[in-house]
Amino acid sequence: MSSTNTKRGKIILFGDSITQMSFSAADCGWGAWIADRYQRRADVLNRGFSGYNSDWFLKFAATDEGQADLFDHDNVKIVTVFFGANDASDLELNPRHHVPLERYKSNMKEIASLARGNFGEDVNIIFIAPPPVCHDARLKFQKDKYKDKATGKLERTLELSGQYAKAMAEVAKELELPCLDVWTKMQDSSSSTKPWQEYLSDGLHLSAAGNKFLGEALIDLIDDLLPELAVTPCTYTGNINSSSRSSISMRRIAPWHDEIDHSNPEKSFRNLSLE
Repeated sequence: MSSTNTKRGKIILFGDSITQMSFSAADCGWGAWIADRYQRRADVLNRGFSGYNSDWFLKFAATDEGQADLFDHDNVKIVTVFFGANDASDLELNPRHHVPLERYKSNMKEIASLARGNFGEDVNIIFIAPPPVCHDARLKFQKDKYKDKATGKLERTLELSGQYAKAMAEVAKELELPCLDVWTKMQDSSSSTKPWQEYLSDGLHLSAAGNKFLGEALIDLIDDLLPELAVTPCTYTGNINSSSRSSISMRRIAPWHDEIDHSNPEKSFRNLSLE
């Protein structure tokens, strides 16, 4: 029972603080939304690094510890790549985090190449573009944090984040990979039920509403563009914990409870290669 196709699949989330915080219980993290959808089918591994830009992520990936942490995993079905919030920092105001646009694009290609090289050419890679930046909320955050030392200058802006979101989409198109353009989608009134500023907790990171927005958008993207990996909840209850839910390629682990014959349970466990 140790062959790859009988093991629980894996979904790996690469990114910065917006990914590291995606398992937040308090903020209904978007990574938790994915883990919930893939119950009993895939383990979701959070590999987000708060404060990192794509340069630093690649530096870590080149170390022995980075290789083990990021890539020593088998049966990986999906990899999300979500960088740009730090890379898009203003060069003059925050040179520490700033990554030039062309190098950022090159880094996205390198991360995709590393994912394919380590997880196989068939691994499904999803790019996620950085979210918009709310100027008023960032200035308030700055004043609350630094008090009299606040500069009143924005090191991250809506314009800069938009440039990096566009660059991410361009790389995705070039590599023929799906891209969830959060920057555009959040600001599209037809795609959201709230003013987009409410999707951000401090003008940069996601609020509970923003995490829900992103989690649902990512699930919708998988359903639409990677239907073989989609999980369909029960039509009647919406639950995903019984045989009424289905997926083409994401097999469930162990029989569902309603598949077990209580009068002869051994029979239900004789063949664990069921779909």
